[in-house]
Amino acid sequence: MQHAQPFDRPFPWRAAALALCALALAELAALLALAGIRVLDVHRAATPTQAGTAPAGTTETKAAARPLRSRSRVSVLVLNGNGVAHAAGNEATQLLARGYGHALASDASTQYARSLVLFRPGWEGEARRLARDAGIRMVTPLDGRLQAADRRYPLVLILGSN
Repeated sequence: MQHAQPFDRPFPWRAAALALCALALAELAALLALAGIRVLDVHRAATPTQAGTAPAGTTETKAAARPLRSRSRVSVLVLNGNGVAHAAGNEATQLLARGYGHALASDASTQYARSLVLFRPGWEGEARRLARDAGIRMVTPLDGRLQAADRRYPLVLILGSN
């Protein structure tokens, strides 16, 4: 039969616990330092830069490189695609109050589930500003969904059901 032999000296539990705590604190400090570096990188990427001084590894869009046209020089076609009476007229009035030069209200040929802003080539920056002003999330290039007479406007705001 075997019996456990008693230790000659007690195990240094306190020293082992302190060593493990020091190791855990070092790991925590390293993780916090890495998180801080990541937050700074995200913050730098989110701050606007001057033209030609973009951080390495990023590309500037053409819309950001060109200054936006003033609202007073922008014409907007507002189409009622939700069927609510006077919705396009009310939105056009609000755009004129915000300083847009021309806002024409009309009815869309079909109903739309979501509101959106359409833009002609070269007008993306103004379209994004219009979308912010109108509280619309979807911005997309002008496509074949509009009648030929409506495509002459640089920006088209379609009011959907949402």
